[in-house]
Amino acid sequence: MQVETTKIEGLLILQPNVFGDDRGWFMESFNQQQFAQALEKLQQAVPTFVQDNHSFSQKGVLRGLHYQNAPYGQGKLVRVVQGRAWDAAVDIRPDSATYGQWVGVELSAENKTMFWIPEGFAHGFLALEDNTQFLYKTTNYYNKESEGAIIWNDPTLAIEWPLYEIENVLVSDKDNQANLFK
Repeated sequence: MQVETTKIEGLLILQPNVFGDDRGWFMESFNQQQFAQALEKLQQAVPTFVQDNHSFSQKGVLRGLHYQNAPYGQGKLVRVVQGRAWDAAVDIRPDSATYGQWVGVELSAENKTMFWIPEGFAHGFLALEDNTQFLYKTTNYYNKESEGAIIWNDPTLAIEWPLYEIENVLVSDKDNQANLFK
């Protein structure tokens, strides 16, 4: 597994080792020991995953920006197993030097890239193809009373969603009525 740091401490882009031949390919989609070693090397806490989530979206569906408040904060290890999505994480840790900054990365079934988003981030994604299937491993259970959201097109955050690839953006009423970052 190759680990790439980002401009925001804690956010990591992971590239699994993929072994292919004329029959197809094989990869370990998750290896706790390797993941822990990578985080320890970067002096980051090693999480325990307790829940897996799976979503299905058509092209143009935008989900987010979602987060869970303490004590139900969630770290997420995310990847796309079918289709393609552009994923964004926003630093909402008030004491962070990168508070309010974001990182975006394309995740697809083809590139097999994974994105580690620790607690303290808002998260969202835009499906760039029909039938996009998105998997999340989370470090805490979902708690409805602790959920929060920031509107996806917040002008302060100015996230550069790849909307040029989309004819119609489909956002839930709940997400369209989310709070501004400030």
